Amino acid sequence: MSLQLSPVERRALKARAHALEPTVLIGSGGLTPAVAGEIDRSLTAHELIKVRILGDDRDAREDILKRICDDLGASPVQHIGKILVVYRPKPEAPAKPKPKAKRKAPRALKRSFQNRA
Repeated sequence: MSLQLSPVERRALKARAHALEPTVLIGSGGLTPAVAGEIDRSLTAHELIKVRILGDDRDAREDILKRICDDLGASPVQHIGKILVVYRPKPEAPAKPKPKAKRKAPRALKRSFQNRA
């Protein structure tokens, strides 16, 4: 099941994606399990990625975008020509326990010999 985005979120993601380069290239073999695995790894690492598809069939590109989103739990952000923009939030990392603060050793007292009689 794909993730649903509000129009405001989608607009913000489009703006973020503008400067990105495609991270995954889908060739004539289509969406193979290896390519899907690479898209999954890229989404885990980056949240927002661009995918370039080599092929002229628009319906096939739309089908690939739908399959990516359904299989990987992602959301389609944009589909312009042969470029697809896909978003999936990063999974939350388990919280690391904070190390206990170590107590500092007491400071050595300075002896002053100036006031000696």
